[in-house]
Amino acid sequence: MRYPEGGGLTAERRAFREGIRLQAGVRFAAGEKTAVIAKDLRVSVRSVERWRRAWREGGVEALRSAGPANSPTITDAQFAALEEELSKGPSAQGFDDERWTLARVQTMIRRRLRVSLSVPTVWRLLKRHGWSWQAPARRALERDEHAVELWKKEVWPRVKASRRRVGAGSSSRTKPDSP
Repeated sequence: MRYPEGGGLTAERRAFREGIRLQAGVRFAAGEKTAVIAKDLRVSVRSVERWRRAWREGGVEALRSAGPANSPTITDAQFAALEEELSKGPSAQGFDDERWTLARVQTMIRRRLRVSLSVPTVWRLLKRHGWSWQAPARRALERDEHAVELWKKEVWPRVKASRRRVGAGSSSRTKPDSP
């Protein structure tokens, strides 16, 4: 993401930019030239032209900030209802086992809140509200460390090995084995 705040400007930065646009609006009313306004406010001429067009069509109100660009699609009240449903567990929602996956949470949001979100958006929504991925608190008692080490030494190198041929090949799709 571009900004450390999670994809948008802070409220202070938005207010600062709005102030610059409003200053430009006062200068539009005074009849100043676009290039002079751009130089004095230290912005591009294209931005001032865009602001002037908006000012002509909607006045000073058109120059005001519209708020954060990435406003959440789910309200706090809706998320509280979602958390209540999540706390009941996946089985209560009709899933086979007790694992919450992003796809399952996405399905639940679509069913309960009637809001369609992408899987990455579901992840950002959960992360924003303090949720994290599920990780086991401890290793399974059934885990056989000796078998794991043996697999790492003997099986993994074969699996990891390249599947390319050792000999010379051909770039022809119709005759792959021709010299």
